[in-house]
Amino acid sequence: MAVRIVRLGSPRLPGEGLRIGTVRRPPRGVPKSEYARRDFYDVWLPTLAPSQATMDMAHAATTPAQWRAFFRRYRSEMKRPDAAHAIALLAALSHQTDFSVGCYCEDEAHCHRHALRELLRDAGATLAN
Repeated sequence: MAVRIVRLGSPRLPGEGLRIGTVRRPPRGVPKSEYARRDFYDVWLPTLAPSQATMDMAHAATTPAQWRAFFRRYRSEMKRPDAAHAIALLAALSHQTDFSVGCYCEDEAHCHRHALRELLRDAGATLAN
């Protein structure tokens, strides 16, 4: 049992389980009834998405210092009780079932899911390779 970190919209891997979208907004131009069929997500959990202001930081980031500032701010947001509880829940679930969490970004190194992977690991989650 484990949690896998994925790019939403990518083909699902065998055994991936339920796909959870940790994004601020649903996919553009896709009917809600097709989110799962098009490999975006089965369940939407925007609680673990960066705030709009933090997303704006990421969209403007061009230097390593700006990316570090984005990740610091996202990690700070994830200390809020609702986000911290969601991370703890997902970490505990990773010991019971397979599922995945993700975002649309192409490059995980420049995406909140990079930090989310670390936050889940630090919360004791079992992570898939």
